[in-house]
Amino acid sequence: MTVQTFIPKSAPAASENTVTQPAHTPAIDDSVKKLYIETQGCQMNEYDSHRMADLLGDSHGYVLTTDPKEADILLMNTCSIREKAQEKVFSELGRWRKLKEKNPDLIIGVGGCVASQEGDNIQKRANYVDMIFGPQTLHRLPQMLDQHFEQVEKPKKDKIKLVDISFPDIEKFDFLPEPRVEGYKAFVSIMEGCSKYCSFCVVPYTRGEEVSRPLDDVLAEIAGLAEKGVREISLLGQNVNGYRGETFDGKICTFADLLRLVAEIPGIGRLRYTTSHPLEFNDDLIQCYRDLPQMVSHLHLPVQSGSNDVLQAMKRNHTIDVYIEKIAKLRKVRPDMHLSSDFIIGFPGETDENFEETYQFIKDMDFDHSYSFVYSKRPGTPAAELEDTTPEQVKKERLAKVQKWIKQSSIEKTDAMLGTIQRVLIEKVSDKDPNVLVGTADNTRYVTFIGDPAWVGRFAEIEITEIKTLNLVYGELLNLEPDVA
Repeated sequence: MTVQTFIPKSAPAASENTVTQPAHTPAIDDSVKKLYIETQGCQMNEYDSHRMADLLGDSHGYVLTTDPKEADILLMNTCSIREKAQEKVFSELGRWRKLKEKNPDLIIGVGGCVASQEGDNIQKRANYVDMIFGPQTLHRLPQMLDQHFEQVEKPKKDKIKLVDISFPDIEKFDFLPEPRVEGYKAFVSIMEGCSKYCSFCVVPYTRGEEVSRPLDDVLAEIAGLAEKGVREISLLGQNVNGYRGETFDGKICTFADLLRLVAEIPGIGRLRYTTSHPLEFNDDLIQCYRDLPQMVSHLHLPVQSGSNDVLQAMKRNHTIDVYIEKIAKLRKVRPDMHLSSDFIIGFPGETDENFEETYQFIKDMDFDHSYSFVYSKRPGTPAAELEDTTPEQVKKERLAKVQKWIKQSSIEKTDAMLGTIQRVLIEKVSDKDPNVLVGTADNTRYVTFIGDPAWVGRFAEIEITEIKTLNLVYGELLNLEPDVA
């Protein structure tokens, strides 16, 4: 199955922006060629890296390795969000250069968001890099690889730099192979890019504006995953709840509508998504939590700051009251909701008062956990031009205060699981004891209990009897749900 499953294979893909995919050269011998991928950053990048492996496995027979020293191809899937992202990329490339000096046939490729930003600069600073591609052009890897092989024997002056960091809309999904299934959970990307243009964020510049995959393509991919045993789906997008997918008859499917359709696919027993935006978190989406038992009682909804002044400087285009109101509505239909968020601490102009507003907000909202970082400039963003007079030490102290409180909140929420009944997706047999099974609860905690290995891949109701660690609890089986296979 590909993203074209719901229409004949010979017919055009659902997207009107599809281009003809050039033919690539398949593997010509039976020798095992190895691929190493280093993934930086977000779950979108994790998804993209899996698809790169699928792609080069299908096209040229490469198999993944965890050891870069034995690889024939090294790919770095980069992320621009973290501090000093560019420096970290060039630092790692410096280590890879030593491997290439030992093995001149080694192929090095750089993809992802830093590649989008620094394409030509990467070629200048690291001319030993063979291929550079953006998040929207990873599907062209087989063709870039063929071009590389064609140029191996050419004189240096005749070689063409292999750089493709364009934004060809949603084209890449039309040419990615059927995703390989590992385990009982899977990520499915439903849209690319973002059009919110928050002042601190590089995504609109590295992944482009928001573009949603056609509805049938998304449903086809998920249905195929379910047939292969996947029971939990996580929908991905930079602004995932802003999904606006075209239907077969030219209409638009909203994110809430998509969730309802996915919930009807046989075998899918649990639904998650990330990353959402408060402005797109509407009443229709809240009603999904009321109506769909597949929706987990766990939501990651980034807010970035609890101060309206800081939110305005970030160009988030909402106030903190909007966020509070929407979460209150959500908790009315899901009182057991576990909430997580993102926080940028020390944004330019953040005063002591602004920070205390954020700190109080975090306590009031009772977050389970968060991804919180000290602000760092991202080149090319409006926020990079803002005056920043707050000492770094003050920022670090503020961050430590936030993280200390949230860690304690996480501990308390894990402790509160004692005596409760949790719905658990059984994922594997314990590495330490063949009689113990390991699974995950809605709130992402690992749950262990005694059971039959034949139950792996099914859902069970487990009564929690012991708290082991912050992220691990022990329980006893109450009920095993029927196998949907």
